[in-house]
Amino acid sequence: MAKYLLLKHYRGAPAAVNDVPMDQWTPEEISAHVQYMHDFAARLEETGEFVFAHALAPEGTFVRYDGEGRPPVTDGPFAETKDLIAGGMVIDVDSYERAVELAGELSAAPGAGGKPIHEWLELRPFLTEPPTITE
Repeated sequence: MAKYLLLKHYRGAPAAVNDVPMDQWTPEEISAHVQYMHDFAARLEETGEFVFAHALAPEGTFVRYDGEGRPPVTDGPFAETKDLIAGGMVIDVDSYERAVELAGELSAAPGAGGKPIHEWLELRPFLTEPPTITE
């Protein structure tokens, strides 16, 4: 088994096939989209492939070490940006091919008008062993 992160990006500008940004969806369309994701997760719970999922708030803060003991903090990311990490789902599957298959299914979540949004999902494997340095 291998763990993967299906990382959902929200794009404020039209980027999906149906070309309707989520902030223009009706409440019913948003509910249908969220229900699709809940049903998807429930199905993966039954097969033992679901690990964790959560949506993220659009507000955030950037922090980095400054070398002087007080990390600078800046506002952001902002919901007005074109691309914002909206959340993710961790799956534990037998193969990369299965991870791609599930990402494709999740990409078909409904959007405006009930049509699949065909969103791009970032599929990232978890690092299982630390990298080794060879000379």
